[in-house]
This record gives sequence, C-alpha cells and structure tokens, in this order.
Amino acid sequence: MNVFQRQTLDNGLRVLTADMPQVQSVTCMIMLAAGSRYETPETNGIAHFAEHMFFKGTERRPTAREIGMEVDGLGGEFNAFTSKEYTGYYVKCAAEYRDRALDVLVDMLRNSKFDSEEIEREKGVIIEEMNMYYDTPRDFIGGVYDHLLYGDQPLGWEVIGRKETIRGATHETFFDYVGRWYKPERMVVGVAGRLDGKQQETIERLLGDMEPTATGSPDATVQNGKEPRVTIHHKDSDQAHLVLGVRSYPLVHPDRWALQLLSTILGTGMSSRLFTEVRELRGLAYYVYAHNQSYTDAGSLFSQAGVDISRSEEAVETIVREFRRIAEEPVPAEELEKARALAKGRFVLRLENPQGMIVFGLGREVLNDPVQEPEEVVAGLDAVAGEDVQRVAQDVIASNGLNLALIGPFEDQAAFEALLS
Repeated sequence: MNVFQRQTLDNGLRVLTADMPQVQSVTCMIMLAAGSRYETPETNGIAHFAEHMFFKGTERRPTAREIGMEVDGLGGEFNAFTSKEYTGYYVKCAAEYRDRALDVLVDMLRNSKFDSEEIEREKGVIIEEMNMYYDTPRDFIGGVYDHLLYGDQPLGWEVIGRKETIRGATHETFFDYVGRWYKPERMVVGVAGRLDGKQQETIERLLGDMEPTATGSPDATVQNGKEPRVTIHHKDSDQAHLVLGVRSYPLVHPDRWALQLLSTILGTGMSSRLFTEVRELRGLAYYVYAHNQSYTDAGSLFSQAGVDISRSEEAVETIVREFRRIAEEPVPAEELEKARALAKGRFVLRLENPQGMIVFGLGREVLNDPVQEPEEVVAGLDAVAGEDVQRVAQDVIASNGLNLALIGPFEDQAAFEALLS
C-alpha cells in the first residue's frame, strides 16, 4: 500500500499527501525544483536571498511581523531552506489549522512585495550570515570541496552566494528569478499528518489559477578530470577541517543502494570504519563521518573530519587507507548486515513525524526520482549483496582520483598531494 497519494492539477502543479492518523499535527510544504544551480554568475545567491524575502510581507500581510503573528496564532512553526537543486517552505501546526497554514504559505510565494527598503535591510542580514558561514570551518569546508570538485559552475558555487551579488540585488532581481522558475511545472505541494481528505480542494482554490509556463532546465554539470587534486584554504585556527572524496553516481542510478551501504560502512555511526580508526584508535578527530551526496547529474562520496592540526597528514593517510581498503577487500557478511540495519533504521526514524515524511516524499517528487515510496528504499537496501558493495567501491573509489579540501594553517600542499597518489 502506498504511503503517498499523488494528484496533478490542470496547470501541471503536483500535490503529494501522506495521511498519518496517529499524529495530531500536519506539515504543509511547498517545494520547488529551483535552487542555487539555477543561478547565473550575476545572480548567485538570489535563490537563498529570495527565501528570506518571502517572509517580509505581502499585500494582505504587509510585514514580517504580521506573517509571524499569524503563524504564532496557529501555534505553529514555519521556516524555509535552500539547497542546490530545490527550495522548500513549510508550516507545521495542529491539523485543524491546515487550511490557514496553506493560505499563509501560498500568499507568501505568490504575493510577496519584495519591497526595496526591506531588500536593503536584509542585505545586511545576508552578509552577516555569510560572515558566520565563512568563519565556521566545519560548515565552509563543504563549499571549498564543492568548488574543488565542480569548479566554476553552479554546483561548485556557494548556495549563499557572493557578497557582490547580494549587494547588487534589486526589486527586479527577485521578480526576474521568481518569474522564471517559480512555475507550476516545478512546484509540488505536500501535506503530511492527520488529514481529512479535503486538502485537495484548498490547494486547488489557492493555486489552481496559476498559469502553466515552460521553464526550461539548467545547464548540465560539466565533469572535470579524474586526477587527484588538493586545495587548501589558509586559515589560522586551532583545528583543521578536511573533506576527502571521490566522484560517485547521480541520484538515479542502478547501484544507488550499494553506494549508500558503502557510505554507511565507511562512516555512519560510532561503529563505522572511519569513526573507529580515526577517532577511537588514533584520537585524531572529534568528529569524522562519510556521506554520499548525489544530484540529478553528478555525485560524490566523501569523508569530512575536524582533526588535530599537528597530525593532519596522519588523519588524511588514515582516511585514504580506509577508502582503498573497502575497494580492495570484501566486506564481511556481519559488517554488511549491521550497516544494512543501520541504514534502514535511520531512514525509518526520519519518517516518524510529518515533516520528515513530507520532506522525503517531496524531495523525490520534485526531482522526478522514480523511487518515491518508503518501501522501495527498504527493498533496495535489502537487495544489496556484499559483492555489490565491493564492485561499487572499485568503480567509484579505485577508478577515480581522490580529492582533498583543507582549511587550516597549511603552506605545503605537496605533502598532502603525495598522500593521495
């Protein structure tokens, strides 16, 4: 039995619902296939900036305070997020206030004023958010790695953008961006939680009159070479942060589940190989993990860690050794089953509340992922055999050069390059 019910309005806008009668709340979310990879060099950061501006006032709710007071009056919470391939806006509230929550969300996205004075004020907020991001190596290292991997193209740019772009943004900048991408074919409305079956009528009333418009697609990601590469962002600090990884698979790929278990074995949980070797046995890091990040046309399997500066080379050498070992040696059956149970358990826990459930569903729907039901994910993980993990490790790790991004007080790049060869 499917968890999600799907409908499509006449204008192409999709609606996704998940009834969870065991809860008393709902999460109403609008997600769009429009993130930072849909930007140009001149508009880099506008997707994220627009996310801020949608909360600043509409004709019916002229100020940010009035929007906030209405959501507070529902006993609700609201927020938004911007990633490289999608943007989401949501309200969580008691189930009885669902229609009012949807009305606020739609009003924000369809009728925001993008007032010039508010834009100028918010520029200062965004710049300070940037400063916080750049001053937090644990966050910023991801951007350094992405630029190393993808270079000067949207996947290699920062979601938060560039200060010049933010300072130059005007009323027209936002209307041009939203007018290009915020269209029914790129929009999915999701509602999860305690439902009464009438949410479709509300969504049709609020969004059914949007004009269907073809938007086109962003440029495809250009893949750089496979040779090992190192980049260092020099920063005087008490701890070094690093990301070491390889190119992997795009979101939709026959070996996606084997790749997920490969990532789990390497660096998910306190019994993973990297946690055991880097932290527990050698005391090189406080945090270390592995993750696979897949986009519609690219992907990377990587490890991130915050390490002792004086032992950074030892940390890199240890992580490299674990990457290569999993490609060279079969994964023991017991370790594979532990990883499978962990991956399935973490996934199931994500779906225990309405917000987790609808984020999962919309994230698949908005990117046209054919795997759209939770049971399909579990079945995919169950089907992975040990030889699949090693085959994928050989394809992804042994066939691609290692890439290393570092933040710390380092001068000698050659020493780290030698560790990757």
